[in-house]
Amino acid sequence: MSSHIPHLHWTNEVDLESPILLAAFEGWNDAGEASTTAARYLRDHFNAESVATIDAEDFFDFTVARPFVRLKSNSQRMIQWPSTKLSAASIPNSQHDLVTLIGHEPQLRWRTFADQIASAAEAIGACQVITLGALLVDVPHTRPVQIYGSSDDADLARRLDISPSTYEGPTGIVGVLSSHLRELGMPTASFWAGVPAYVSNAPSPKAALALVNRVCGALDISISCTDLEIAAADYERQVSDIVAEDDSTAEYVEQLENDFDIEASESDFADDPDRLVSEVEDFLRNHPGRN
Repeated sequence: MSSHIPHLHWTNEVDLESPILLAAFEGWNDAGEASTTAARYLRDHFNAESVATIDAEDFFDFTVARPFVRLKSNSQRMIQWPSTKLSAASIPNSQHDLVTLIGHEPQLRWRTFADQIASAAEAIGACQVITLGALLVDVPHTRPVQIYGSSDDADLARRLDISPSTYEGPTGIVGVLSSHLRELGMPTASFWAGVPAYVSNAPSPKAALALVNRVCGALDISISCTDLEIAAADYERQVSDIVAEDDSTAEYVEQLENDFDIEASESDFADDPDRLVSEVEDFLRNHPGRN
């Protein structure tokens, strides 16, 4: 593969069957690290190999997203820059192969950054793009994670049983990328998971597991997620222990559970995403500068 786009660097040639590009970004779009954890889990499960990178130089303010100093085995120092990497894998018994794109939400030149991803999607022959996100909402950690899906492509929305987004307001790189790809005629869907706001600093394998399952549904495949299921159960136990230590937090969570259960009993919660849609929209409007 080759590209005239200056920031996109290919490292391996791949022959893919109708690939789906799965994109997730750390930062504003990634509460509880759920979206990037889900994308990495699928990448590693299928032993995806690195095929390309998007150079970080023109897209990041390094006073905000600082590089790391690492020590090699010979004690030599190396600089690890923020990166966006594409990895490709074949999926057995599936009509589609998978390409994951995982990186940090950039601070600069979003339209140019989106051009790099569009170029990559075109180069690999992607038939569609799925973006992942996660946000902090008022949901209890003891209940199933709700996934909100949207697509402005009528055929894709019908196949995935999701609806067009009606949101208006501030957005992140996921929204910008989805809009850019749609303008280029690339079918795009987005899945968002809700993460309990009262454990905002804790990684959420439970939300990541829900995203993995939703993506597998979109790919029409089934995989074993035993290790992620164990991590999700352990997460729920640990959060419950922490909540139990503070009476006010315990009362707050109990109220969230009651509200969740009432709403679930009054509607087919899995097929009625209005509540999470509202939470998504409120979050985006009220946190325009979150990193």
